[in-house]
Amino acid sequence: MKILHTSDWHLGQNFFTKSRKEEHQAFICWLLKVVDTQGVDAVIIAGDVFDTGSPPSYAREMYNQFVVDLNRLGCTLLVLGGNHDSVSVLNESKALLACLNTYVVSNTSDLVEEQVLTLKDRSGSIGAIVCAVPFVRPRDVVQSVAGESSTDKKLALGEAIQAHYDRLYQYAKQRQVEVESDIQRKVPIIATGHLTALGVTTSESVRDIYIGTLEAFDASAFPPVDYMALGHIHRPQIVAKSESIRYSGSPIPLSFDEIKVPNKQDSENGVVYSNKQVVLVEFSGKEKRIQPLSIPLFQPMSVVKGSLQSIAEQLTQFKDSQQTVWLCIQVEIEDYLSDLQPRIQALTENYNVDVLQLRRTRTARSQALSQMKNETLAELTPFDVFDKRLQLEVFEGEVDVERKKRIVEQFKQVVEDVEHSGDSK
Repeated sequence: MKILHTSDWHLGQNFFTKSRKEEHQAFICWLLKVVDTQGVDAVIIAGDVFDTGSPPSYAREMYNQFVVDLNRLGCTLLVLGGNHDSVSVLNESKALLACLNTYVVSNTSDLVEEQVLTLKDRSGSIGAIVCAVPFVRPRDVVQSVAGESSTDKKLALGEAIQAHYDRLYQYAKQRQVEVESDIQRKVPIIATGHLTALGVTTSESVRDIYIGTLEAFDASAFPPVDYMALGHIHRPQIVAKSESIRYSGSPIPLSFDEIKVPNKQDSENGVVYSNKQVVLVEFSGKEKRIQPLSIPLFQPMSVVKGSLQSIAEQLTQFKDSQQTVWLCIQVEIEDYLSDLQPRIQALTENYNVDVLQLRRTRTARSQALSQMKNETLAELTPFDVFDKRLQLEVFEGEVDVERKKRIVEQFKQVVEDVEHSGDSK
């Protein structure tokens, strides 16, 4: 049984002023070829198929066409809802897609049997049992109790999510016994999730999601399945040092800080690969093989940082670029320059580049650090220290401003929880 794990497609995303339509279409075409050549039996999309709850029509069309094309290859598809996905949008085509060998699980519920699925291989035999857990909304697993502190709510919610996983896993174990007695071979159990696990590395494009007030879920609370397919974090990575608990990451870079220098060059056909990947998991009897597959870089993107002179030197690397490179430029300057935009435009006009993001590193950062050295903690309140730390960061644009607001609110909540805990003692 071969299963391909992917997540966080974010179909319909606009990256600053740019549509990702062509990149997503190129990825889907590449993925279909992988399914065909590798003989993949099932594809799991672990949440965030769409970028918003009301995706543009072209994104829905792309999604539906992928389902049709995948079905033609004889491959099963399992789609999990993410925090960006609308439950109603995913459900509107759920019954229709079921006729095309596609399962859609948009939200959690008490109906365990609807969330424990059996996936068949290309021969029609059951190849895996899946505990299909999408993004968990608090109202689906726990009831709020009046008078609960934030800490109590976090604890109750974490326990409720763990209990939900356990219920599905126990039901899956029963199904496993029944199925294995019929087909006389081992059938693996897989689980999914769309959340933040403790200790993962995030990126700027990952919208902070909180299941109620729960910032992250302890990976030790996951059931002991044969493979855990996770979504939401855009950087591919293993969790809790377990090769079998993984984030596949997004198929294309969704923010500039997700970019790394291409790690592989195919000398045969010149294809440049990004640091993005899908994960191919193969089960054969008691054997398990996990193989990350690098995804081609469909749109060149790069980050250039330094002084204006350094940036001018670095831009020469793009002089022979056949495809327009999307750039994030971070300028280190001693004084505020009102003509920074024209200067950057002049530096880049002879290169095939498009500057999508321009940032400046301000000298206020070093000034704030110097001032903090001359102050003692006794002279400062927690909010003073926190505010001074925020001054070291640059928040430009609507997304950054909203992120700053969330950070401030979260810090206020932490201080209130600590003070409340101290009063109770």
